[in-house]
Formats: sequence, structure tokens, C-alpha cells
Amino acid sequence: MADRQLDLVLYGATGFTGSLVAEYLAKHQPEGFRWALAGRSASKLEAVRQRLAAQDAALADLPILVADSRDRASLDALATATKAVCTTVGPYARYGYDLVAACVDAGTDYCDLTGETHFVRHLIDRHHEAAQASGARIVPCCGFDSIPSDLGTWALQREVEALHGRPCEAITLYVDRAKGGVSGGTIASMLNIVEEATRDPSVRKIAGHPYALNPEGERSGPDGSDQMGLGRAPDGRPTAPFVMAAINTRVVRRSNALLGYAYGRDFRYAEVMRFPATPKGQALALGMTAGLGALMLGLGVGPTRRLLAERVLPKPGEGPSADEREAGYFRMSLEGHGHDATGKPFEARYRVEGDLDPGYGQTAVMLGEAALCLALDPSPAGPAGLRGGVLTPASALGAALLERLRAAGMRFELSG
Repeated sequence: MADRQLDLVLYGATGFTGSLVAEYLAKHQPEGFRWALAGRSASKLEAVRQRLAAQDAALADLPILVADSRDRASLDALATATKAVCTTVGPYARYGYDLVAACVDAGTDYCDLTGETHFVRHLIDRHHEAAQASGARIVPCCGFDSIPSDLGTWALQREVEALHGRPCEAITLYVDRAKGGVSGGTIASMLNIVEEATRDPSVRKIAGHPYALNPEGERSGPDGSDQMGLGRAPDGRPTAPFVMAAINTRVVRRSNALLGYAYGRDFRYAEVMRFPATPKGQALALGMTAGLGALMLGLGVGPTRRLLAERVLPKPGEGPSADEREAGYFRMSLEGHGHDATGKPFEARYRVEGDLDPGYGQTAVMLGEAALCLALDPSPAGPAGLRGGVLTPASALGAALLERLRAAGMRFELSG
């Protein structure tokens, strides 16, 4: 890595989320940081560079690399020029495989913000062993899905072990409050997942398997399907399904396996949305459940899916405005329980919070810091042996990323 020309390449810098990550990196790059913008169009990349240079004149000479997701030679050149690659080019199951392969072959670290379970599973099956051999840390899911869930669980378990000598045996993540918009890129990924699942039963099988991302031979455990209907938390508050549980729960379970089952082989984990124990809260939970069910039903039918894509849902390149991103936020609570070494039961509560739109403003922070962590932090926080492979945010970056995100304004802390 010492002779690489660059520390980081941001691939997809001209897209909606990519431009947000570029702006974040421009504002938070350390002195001497060597990074570049990459994408298919030199003219569009030049436009991004000019916008960045208007804020910081030193960025007028920021390198530009032209590469195409369908041109493996261009991706090989990109991967061999840098220590780490951060990509926002999705849907990843359509555009992402060759870039990962190039990074694995070059021993280059990689991060993205995919929420596509089948894409991550295919990376594991195709590249985990080769990435271990080359030393490439391949770290998908470094946005709102799945850093709050994965790093929050890891941080809570570390705190609990320090207090009680043992980890929580079960944790539920509750989304208590959230406000944010949806971009066309996210919608495009969701549509692609549905289309692939419609054509290919194996994609549906992967998406529905609670341990789909665990290592081969270890894809079983106490957890079943994610909550799909109305529910109720132990404190009596109504709950509804959380759409991102389908990827987040799998990532958390993979972290547990990669970390040598540090949370226990019988560890249980779930995610839901939680609402106030009031008539209004019950109505909101019912509406969220019904709305999500209707959306998934509509997306599952070809003509309805096309109608939604063409006339209702945002298009790629569209997303929440700067004011909307600033007004967004999310509040999550991880609540766990277990038994200490003497058999005495304990409970633990942990909060993960951000003060920007979760899917875009806060995701730009999380992905940007994960990329900086890969590019600049020489000693990953994972245990010995996790210096390469298809990893998770917690297993690859752990304490280093946690420290970075706290410094960036996110809250990861015990709440009682």
C-alpha cells in the first residue's frame, strides 16, 4: 500500500449521494490527504470538482479518474491506484460486482452503502477467501443500513461486558423517531431487488433467511423471520415492521459470527419501529404496517411496479433538499438483557442518534467516516485474523469508526 498514489477514491461522485459524500470529505479531509473523484463522465466529475473548489480553492486540482462499472480494465486501474475505494454506485447487484473483484485482486479496501442482502451474500460466496488472502477489507453496508444497528450492537455489548462480565443474550433495536426523505437511488435499488426476486427464487430465499450472511455451515440460530405485522414491545408500546431490518439483522448476526460469537451462539437480535402507547401511536403503527404492506404488494406486481416507478416514486438523481436533510434526524434505542457470571439477570439500554436526515445527510457522514477509517487508520479494531475478507462495519472497523462517528456528532451511549 505504501506506493499507492492515492489514499481514497470516491466512485460515483456525480450521483446524488456521491456528491454529498464528496462534500463531506472536502470539509473533513485531514492535511495531506490524497483522494480523487471517479465516475463514468469526465465532464460531470469536473462539475463536481468545480463546486468543491468554490468552497476550497485547494480542491481545484483534485484528481479525476474515469471508470465504468462495465469496463473491468478501468476498474482495475482505479483499484490499483489507491489504498481504499468508497462507492455510491447502485443498485450494487447491477453495477457493483466487478469493482469489488478489482479491489479484492488488488488488495484494496472497499466500502459502500448497499442494503441488498443478496448482493452481500454473493460477495461472501465469491470473494471472502480471496479477500482474506489479498488483505482487502471489503465492507458493505456502511450507511444508515447498517452502521447504527451493527456498530450500536457492538458498542452496547462492549459496555455490558465491562459492567456485567457477559454480553446481552438478546437485543431489540427500536426505531423510536425518524424523519427523512428518500432518493431515487434508494428506490432504484429497492425496485431492482424486487425484480431480481421475482425472476430468481434463490434471491427470495436469501432475502428471507435470517442467517443468510453468516459463514457457510453456520447459517442457523434462534432467530426467525422479521416482524411483518403489528406487535407490542415489553413496555406495552405498539410496534410495526422496520423495512431495513431485512438487511440490518443479517449484518449484526454476521458480525457476531466473524467476531468468534462474541455475543454468544444463542444470541437473539430483532429490529422494529416503536410508537407511543396512545391511540395516536396505535394508529401510526397500524398505518405504517398497512402502508409498508401495500407498497411491497404493489412493487411485487409488474404493471403496478412500473406505474409507481414512472409516475410516483423519485427518479435516480433526485432526493431530499439541503433544508430537508438538515431538518432530518433519527432516534434509536437498543434494549438488551442477559445474565452475569453469577446468574443474576440484567437489562441494558443504549441509544444511537443522529441529527441529520438518516438516509442521506447522516449516511454521508457514516460512509465518509468509514472511508476515512479504511484509508487512514492503519490498525483496524477487529480481532486478530480479520485483516481481510468480506466483513461488516463492526468486525472491520469497530472502535476506530465508533470514535470517528462520535467526533462527527453522532451519539452512541448507554441510556440507563
